[in-house]
Amino acid sequence: VAPYERPTLSKKFLHPESPARLPSFHTCVGANEELLTPTWYEEHGIELVLGTRVESVDVGQKTLLTASGETIRYETLIIATGAKALKLEEFGVKGSEAENVCYLRDLADADRLVNVMQSCTGGNAVVIGGGYIAMECAASLVTNKINVTMVFPEAHCMPRLFTPKIASYYEDYYQSKGVKFIRGTILSSFEFDSNGKVTAVNLRDGSQIPVDMVVVGIGIRPNTSLFEGQLTMEKGGIKVNGKLQTSNDSVYAVGDVAVFPVDLCGRIRRLEHVDSARKTAKHVAAVIMEPDKTGEFEYLPLFYSKAFSFSWRFYGDNAGEVVHFGDYLGTKFGAYWINNGHLVGSFLEGGTEDEFEAIANATQLKPAVDDLAEVGRQGLNFAMTGNKKIKPQTPLIEAGTSSLVVETLIYPWHATAGVVVAASVAAFAYWYGRRRRRW
Repeated sequence: VAPYERPTLSKKFLHPESPARLPSFHTCVGANEELLTPTWYEEHGIELVLGTRVESVDVGQKTLLTASGETIRYETLIIATGAKALKLEEFGVKGSEAENVCYLRDLADADRLVNVMQSCTGGNAVVIGGGYIAMECAASLVTNKINVTMVFPEAHCMPRLFTPKIASYYEDYYQSKGVKFIRGTILSSFEFDSNGKVTAVNLRDGSQIPVDMVVVGIGIRPNTSLFEGQLTMEKGGIKVNGKLQTSNDSVYAVGDVAVFPVDLCGRIRRLEHVDSARKTAKHVAAVIMEPDKTGEFEYLPLFYSKAFSFSWRFYGDNAGEVVHFGDYLGTKFGAYWINNGHLVGSFLEGGTEDEFEAIANATQLKPAVDDLAEVGRQGLNFAMTGNKKIKPQTPLIEAGTSSLVVETLIYPWHATAGVVVAASVAAFAYWYGRRRRRW
């Protein structure tokens, strides 16, 4: 099928009532832009080749070889190969092919998961993992009236982002919905019936859980194998510069595979999120189409999720000391990360659009923080009031559906000075032209 937005697969696609189905979530519905249906590609002169796998790439010769034996030549190549779900077999556990063991990475996985869920209403499900996919799938399983147990080796859910305090809030809510958590252990093996269907999950701590279905969400691995030995790799992905250009100047990389410099963090990063995928794609298109007008990619990392009635966003880098704020017994709370005396990360649950924008802008500014306790007392007001006093130095504005990225003027006098200079140049040109009789 034509490209679509994966986040829907672990959310609305799994809902029992009015579930999302294509064409409703083709690219770029999540950014409130045009819906790129197959017809859209035809109308814009883009050849969309479906059901075709690229088997090999020769970066030196600028050629691709497909599974059908066709050779495709290119002048410019954009690598947007994304990632694949990690399988249990990579960790020594067999059983991924069982009819009631599900992964969730693409549309086929989602269709299969829906079918298995519908056959297990009122039954028991084990979710292996404690990250994005695991948390969102667990919420959807509960909504489908399935009993859920989550199993993961860490001390709390979403360990790469959540603090123990933040995680506790969500875990408490999930438990109120009937979800059970088994932390600090991992899956060791499955029990099967005579038809090869999984009937129980064996854990390393010696316990056993009877199941009707299993959902596995244990991470992803970037799809970079086509370019191993041809392009510079780092941190599990393809290293690119500030213009998202690889070690070969005719090849660019975006999304999950790209390892790019993030100024806010002071280091290169590979980010696994749809926001990064969208924005790196828009920027590389601008770089290719108008290289002289497009600068380096400036990005404020953004992660977000929605499950049950929750909606949270995180901006920046979760490095340094953490300051929690807000009502952790209510519906709105958050945290700031302070590193080397500056705000570098912000998390907020239950915010309004204005509040989310405020913490984003505050994080972009990286204001100095001398008193952590005072920041905690101010809470959300720290971002809201600070945002009114100063604007981000280089905010990026997406102009409609254009792939171009433009910078806003920082101070009003910049605009005034620009007008004055332009008028002066125009007046001089007019005078000089009249004098030389060239107009």
